[in-house]
Amino acid sequence: MTSDQTRATNTVTSTAATGNPGAGPTSPAARRGTTQHTRTDDREDAVSSALDQRTGVTDSIELAIGGMTCASCAARVERKLNKMDGVTATVNFATEKAQVSFPKGMDPHELVATVESAGYTATPRVEETAAATEGTAAEEDPTRALRTRLLLSAALSVPVIVLAMVPALQFTYWQWLSLALAAPVILWGAWPFHRAAWVNLRHGAATMDTLISMGTLAAFLWSLYALFLGSAGVPGMRHGFDLTVQRMSGDGNIYLEVAAGVTTFILAGRYFEARSKRRAGAALRALLELGAKDVAVLRDGREQRVPVDQLAVGDRFVVRPGEKVATDGVVEEGGSAVDLSMLTGESVPVEVGPGDEVVGATVNAGGRLVVRATRVGGDTQLAQMAKLVEDAQNGKAEIQRLADRVSAVFVPIVIALAVGTLGFWLGGGAPAATAFTAAVAVLIIACPCALGLATPTALLVGTGRGAQLGILIKGPEVLESTRRVDTVVLDKTGTVTTGQMALVDVVADPSTDVETVLRLAGALEHASEHPIARAVAQGAAERVGELPGVEEFGNVQGLGVQGVVDGHGVVVGRAALLEQWSLRLPETLTAAKDAAEAEGRTAVLVGWDGEARGVLVVADTVKPTSAEAVRQLRALGLTPVLLTGDNEAVARSVAATVGIDEVIAEVLPADKVDVVRKLQSEGRVVAMVGDGVNDAAALAQADLGLAMGTGADVAIEASDLTLVRGDLRAAVDAIRLSRRTLGTIKGNLFWAFAYNVAALPLAATGLLNPMIAGAAMAFSSVFVVTNSLRLRGFRPTATN
Repeated sequence: MTSDQTRATNTVTSTAATGNPGAGPTSPAARRGTTQHTRTDDREDAVSSALDQRTGVTDSIELAIGGMTCASCAARVERKLNKMDGVTATVNFATEKAQVSFPKGMDPHELVATVESAGYTATPRVEETAAATEGTAAEEDPTRALRTRLLLSAALSVPVIVLAMVPALQFTYWQWLSLALAAPVILWGAWPFHRAAWVNLRHGAATMDTLISMGTLAAFLWSLYALFLGSAGVPGMRHGFDLTVQRMSGDGNIYLEVAAGVTTFILAGRYFEARSKRRAGAALRALLELGAKDVAVLRDGREQRVPVDQLAVGDRFVVRPGEKVATDGVVEEGGSAVDLSMLTGESVPVEVGPGDEVVGATVNAGGRLVVRATRVGGDTQLAQMAKLVEDAQNGKAEIQRLADRVSAVFVPIVIALAVGTLGFWLGGGAPAATAFTAAVAVLIIACPCALGLATPTALLVGTGRGAQLGILIKGPEVLESTRRVDTVVLDKTGTVTTGQMALVDVVADPSTDVETVLRLAGALEHASEHPIARAVAQGAAERVGELPGVEEFGNVQGLGVQGVVDGHGVVVGRAALLEQWSLRLPETLTAAKDAAEAEGRTAVLVGWDGEARGVLVVADTVKPTSAEAVRQLRALGLTPVLLTGDNEAVARSVAATVGIDEVIAEVLPADKVDVVRKLQSEGRVVAMVGDGVNDAAALAQADLGLAMGTGADVAIEASDLTLVRGDLRAAVDAIRLSRRTLGTIKGNLFWAFAYNVAALPLAATGLLNPMIAGAAMAFSSVFVVTNSLRLRGFRPTATN
């Protein structure tokens, strides 16, 4: 990403805050990165303001780094910081952040100054309000300027390339039209590369931007020379391909199509890279948006609707059925079932009453609650989870592209070779035109057009094919780990299972038929709002058809329901409810109830007319394709691990059904992150598949995060790959496609370099004129595109 699209995010963290579980997330204000070496007054004010907010002794800081254009930039900033005494720094190019630890007592201004001395900007991150967060999210798309630059450059470049390559279209003064069209592309379209090259030159560094800038400017300046001082500007000049290898002056040829085409191709690669990087902060925004926006607060005995950020600790607020709990608190009045699945992974809604704790952003699935707020703002569990996601993302290892790594050696060698070629020919007494022709041929053949296409074309074809199969790959940087993954951690609820309660079994007393149990229990449960009741009612309706009406319906809080159906006094619920009605459970139903609960399922008892009549078994059901998906994951050499917040019995039952041996159950969101870290510390390369908010931090921490598209937005945003379908077999195809795409990218990069390196000696010896150099470069680009198109033939293993 060029510096004019870089968005800076900034924060200061303290040792105390790092260890504070209540430290809330911040959504950073966006700030345009610049490449100026001198700090402006505004930046000084921002730094001072951030430092003033410190509490206690600060020994760590998070800096937003502006102006980085490639992974080698991040490596240079990291080296600069790590050379300081006592400083340990990790710079992440993907998130454009630096995590820096420094000795107590050191002025953090020194860190900022060091980064700026390398030609980049550094800004501490400051705490912000939710309002500022919303404002940041709504700001202008940072890729818009780059997209505009790309589209205009492409529109101007196409006719230039067509005129140069098709002699039949070359009219009398076609070369001057080409100059008029190409000049804006080379000077304005490629301006980000020229600017980055200049900044790097000032600091004694060279990157791919340097080579792009030199190659395009060399081709452009030589074309100007040929047009104004050579013979290329004469009326009727023709520009045909001469593939004869011979020494020539070259002052009758122009290379505007080379300069314009390279600029457009490289801009396309940068745009697709910038678009994927823009999503870095989306997971945090999605988490914060999960919470309630307003709340009904009880003040002076009356309900008053206020924005949730006005809620204070100790306030009492009302939560009606279907509403989100506004913040963490304790129930003071009422009782209900609260759906915690998106936070804890628990598939069964939890019954709560006076004295029970509830968590913000969970959903009230039953009755009216009055809750007293105990934690608000950054102290809530939701805010802590956002912090977990942020920490996991920032802690990801830096992924450096192969082209950028090689460029650290390749670029200086090419520049030295071009200068050496020029000096050799001039020193040997050759004409200046011949010497410059050879030197320009070196730069043109080395100009990384195919390198610019290698990643984006393979990524575009691979992601396009993936989209057809319900697989969304977020960017090239996520692919490198797919080849090395050896362990896949599967969340249970919503991933291996459906995540919804369903009626899975009915056991009737020998004296009663199953259909009657379903009719009466289903009719009574149909009048209830409880999620388990809905599962029973739906299952009964599917099996027996239309359900009868209910009279004298009543809800016994926390125990079940009662009413009159077809003249029978029916009770449906827990064993304690049947005991209140003096309904004794026979041995057959007791055994069925115990067996269901031993498997982690929910047993709902049914009785009427003075006797217990049946047991309804409700559970979160396993997806029909999960077992096949686990077998296919094993075939890829992966070890599956089932990870869930649900209880041990449920987890073991599900694992046995789908064929998973390793089970980790009853874990909280923070524990899920710890489990992934523990597996990684054992030397495993971990892929994580999940769908809930509780999985978001673990997805971000994993080497490869795969989110089910049927799940929460925050999980999708925190992941590397999104599976649009709720079918776990898509995870198998995602890993296979990712590996194939990565292999194609590496193959493209190899051949792109091979073409250039093989032709460099010919260009240096004057046996490769710039026109042939341009043709060879075009051929390498065609090869790269054709190789990428082979990904369209990828076939899924799943047969749907």
